[in-house]
Amino acid sequence: MPREKIKFTLRMFPETPQPVKDMCPQDNCQTQNEFIETVIRFYAGYVSGQNACGFLPAALTAALRSTVHDSGNRVCRSLFKLAVELDMVMNVLAAGMEIPQLDLDHLQGRCGRDIKSTNGSVSLKDAADGQKGGA
Repeated sequence: MPREKIKFTLRMFPETPQPVKDMCPQDNCQTQNEFIETVIRFYAGYVSGQNACGFLPAALTAALRSTVHDSGNRVCRSLFKLAVELDMVMNVLAAGMEIPQLDLDHLQGRCGRDIKSTNGSVSLKDAADGQKGGA
């Protein structure tokens, strides 16, 4: 059963109906009413910004999703490789140095504070300067 439609009065400038007539067949709309209804839904989605899929072409949406997904996978793989390398460095250092547990606990706390205060932007120079000031 088709949905009941309502009558909606619309006033427009005299040149406005021509693009509707021209674009209606290109959009595969059977009537100008169908085209105008589609345009209103599209523009409402665009203005609200909540349903970008409603006005972005499906191919573009799929490409963006794929790009974001692939980027996330690359970041995860890079972080895993970095964690493996870091674990190797820590094991080499631990094998070659005998550092008391109390010093390690103190260093871990200080490093945590440094990372938080710099939003993760720490350099080897910063660490060396910190060591000169006392660990």
